[in-house]
Amino acid sequence: MSDFPPREAAREFDRDDPLSQFADRFEISDGHYMDGNSLGPLSEDAEATLERVVDEWRELGIRGWTDADEPWFSYAERLGSMTAPLVGAETEEVVVANSTTVNIHTLVGTFLDAVDSPTVLVDDLDFPTDHYAIRAQLRQRGYDPDEHLVAVESRDGRTIEEDDVVVAMDACDPDVVFLPSVLYRSGQLLDVERITEEAHDRGILAGFDLAHSVGAVDHDLSGVGVDFAVWCGYKYLNGGPGAIAGLYVNRDHFGETPALAGWWGHDKETQFDMNLAFTPAEDAGAWQIGTVPMLSAAPLEGSLRMFEEAGIEAVREKSVSLTSYLVKLVDALSEAGYDCEVGTPRDADRRGGHVAVEHPEAYRVSLALKERDIVVDYRPPNVVRVCPAPLYTSHEDVWEVVDELRAILDEATYEQFDRQDGGVT
Repeated sequence: MSDFPPREAAREFDRDDPLSQFADRFEISDGHYMDGNSLGPLSEDAEATLERVVDEWRELGIRGWTDADEPWFSYAERLGSMTAPLVGAETEEVVVANSTTVNIHTLVGTFLDAVDSPTVLVDDLDFPTDHYAIRAQLRQRGYDPDEHLVAVESRDGRTIEEDDVVVAMDACDPDVVFLPSVLYRSGQLLDVERITEEAHDRGILAGFDLAHSVGAVDHDLSGVGVDFAVWCGYKYLNGGPGAIAGLYVNRDHFGETPALAGWWGHDKETQFDMNLAFTPAEDAGAWQIGTVPMLSAAPLEGSLRMFEEAGIEAVREKSVSLTSYLVKLVDALSEAGYDCEVGTPRDADRRGGHVAVEHPEAYRVSLALKERDIVVDYRPPNVVRVCPAPLYTSHEDVWEVVDELRAILDEATYEQFDRQDGGVT
């Protein structure tokens, strides 16, 4: 393929990269790590804060709750304040807590409790856990999820049209709209501002799952007026496998009683009075449930410090540049007759941090890439997800990945692998 864009063009992009310094702070083995939209790699910064907390545990024991460098008792609120700029929220509106799915349970459940015979609007391309949790919350209140959970259908199996969301709002008159900011398969970035405004114009609450955008997309939740949001800490935030999750609650909803109340969401001033009556904290901290898991939270601190250094605007700018370049290279393959195409919107305003590369043999292609030390993942039926995360990926990395993809397709080396038979992808 003689007309494939030259490597030098990638190097030209990288010469002026203000974030290039961060790559050396990540522990990435030989090859290319392009799966940060599933699990971010370890950084020396995350490792350092984890080691600090382990040392505090060793040296302070229980006194760590009050005497640690960052006292453990208020650690979740502290990390929430560090995360708030990434989602465009006030400090009091954000806390790290629980897991993403638990946060969906408690936040959606909270707002279902406020209405009779509630209806929730979602979409049919959601990550499944969102539906599992919402259906469970409806069942627990005696409602049939098949009647009270309405899904906006995709027109093309890749994306969701905001116009269709608005039509569905008028058709089913939901009480809550809960959508992803970025669709996990195609990488489409939904218009959070428009959806929120349209929902509020109809008296509907707007909530979002930011799992595939936080740390790659700059948000303005408070400015837009989003009612609530959830996310995980282990994808672009690089907090480690199973890292603590996060949540946002607009201050207009402070004082609501959480659907899943737990002692760590109690008002901090009286938490250790051990009253049997629950007094929720007067901020987003009320939606914490159990004691903050320090060893699952500590790495996130180090990673968030890197985001403070980099600035989320610069991260987003580089993310757009990387994914735009990736789209261009895959388009070049497609135009040259290779049986692959981009399944992600080309408009940067409609694209998150990863690109869906579609191929009829996507599963086996993903295995062939991994054999060449290029870590990607596969999503049925035909998507290889490629994620050039901005803090540790260069444009030259992207070029090398697509060049390897070209070689795999030229040589049909993917044919040596068996077709999918279940398992982790």
